[in-house]
Amino acid sequence: MDELNGRMIACQILITGLIARVANNSPDPLRFLTDFRDEIKAVVKGIHIAGMDNTDRVRLTAQQTVDELFSLMKQPNID
Repeated sequence: MDELNGRMIACQILITGLIARVANNSPDPLRFLTDFRDEIKAVVKGIHIAGMDNTDRVRLTAQQTVDELFSLMKQPNID
């Protein structure tokens, strides 16, 4: 289980870095991040989770993870 958690953390760090990199290259980084976050939340809300009767807990955890990832991103420095 520790190996799986480690891989998930690594994926989250990679995804956060990629999103931040794209946002920094965007003419309006804050708007990009807001729009992207909203799109990801919509996907998480509507995704089909097979093999479970009650998917609310899984969906809530996924939504919290999305919020956590985006909360780690700060406004880009303007140099």
